[in-house]
Amino acid sequence: MNALAATKRNFRQAARILGLDSKIEKSLLIPFREIKVECTIPKDDGTLVSYVGFRVQHDNARGPMKGGIRYHPEVDPDEVNALAQLMTWKTAVADIPYGGAKGGIGCNPKDLSVSELERLTRVFTQKIHDLIGVNTDVPAPDMGTNAQTMTWILDEYSKFHGHSPAIVTGKPIDLGGSLGREPATGRGVVYATEALLAEYGKHIKDLTFAIQGFGNVGAWAGKLIHERGGKVVAVSDITGAVKNPNGLDIPALLSHKEKTGKLIDFAGADVMNSDELLTHECDVLIPCALGGVLNRENADNVKAKFIIEAANHPTDPDADEILSKKGVVILPDIYANAGGVTVSYFEWVQNIQGFMWDEEKVNRELKKYMTRAFHNLKGMCHSHNCNLRMGAFTLGVNRVARATQLRGWEA
Repeated sequence: MNALAATKRNFRQAARILGLDSKIEKSLLIPFREIKVECTIPKDDGTLVSYVGFRVQHDNARGPMKGGIRYHPEVDPDEVNALAQLMTWKTAVADIPYGGAKGGIGCNPKDLSVSELERLTRVFTQKIHDLIGVNTDVPAPDMGTNAQTMTWILDEYSKFHGHSPAIVTGKPIDLGGSLGREPATGRGVVYATEALLAEYGKHIKDLTFAIQGFGNVGAWAGKLIHERGGKVVAVSDITGAVKNPNGLDIPALLSHKEKTGKLIDFAGADVMNSDELLTHECDVLIPCALGGVLNRENADNVKAKFIIEAANHPTDPDADEILSKKGVVILPDIYANAGGVTVSYFEWVQNIQGFMWDEEKVNRELKKYMTRAFHNLKGMCHSHNCNLRMGAFTLGVNRVARATQLRGWEA
């Protein structure tokens, strides 16, 4: 099942549990606006090349729409639509005053030079500048984009609208980016994990962890778990996978990866098959990479007691069912990886106020938001006698539905 179908299925289940009126259910599912633009740029050799850019603005009942822009060859309207909808529920679960959006350009950034990427980003911004805004739709980095991409959007947008640092988040610190933004998603994952484990009388320091995907999110989660005394016994990324039953030295592994560009050949670990990481012996499994990695083929072999969804949609509905029957506790993506958008919100607030926070304040506020969201989510689980995924979806959908009804849009 693809991400859009799975998201709609979860939404409809939450709507049924909440007893939503069919009119409001339909209005919440339909995106506020879908944008598709053609972006033609001259390449460095003078030839012209065209790309298609998308921006789906899903819902703005609770505030400006918010979501990443990804540069990837497989960007398509369905995927962007699903991720925009997920952002609506995620921002509502975190209780930050945003709606959901997502965007992207169907291109392979590895095939483009820096100057070609800049031209493409600026043309895309020119095409959508009157449809985004500080109080309308605030983009952020995603797969294939970064702080530099956001800087180009900020600069191009400001040519039309005047200096507007709050138009994007995930910017360099020098241009109004927030301290603590880079580790925010990984740090949020750890705060979420601590909140969940506390319910079971457990602590990070007493457990073993396997992390699938050792990019920004996985690396930060691993580093913070290691600092708290947790034992990370296996990690993987696109270059391979390594394990050590006594626990990996995460700072040394990160240093090795920085020097060599890969995980394998690390002295303090044995190489393992990447496919085996998801079913490796551990207490807590943290998928931080692509969607759909846990499915009906491998779910039965998962040995972890807890799964923390740091990636978007890593568990398909078939796997969800199998794992639930086995008693595996799954902390859903729309809550577990909300640390990034929460600190993006802090960045936006700082830009609007023109007043920067120190990193300690950012981390303290992030912990407060993640912990509070977990307790609100658990409250929905108790009220509706449902699992954590439905607890998160009912929490998010209920907040958006209430805001929509209060604004009178359902009439």
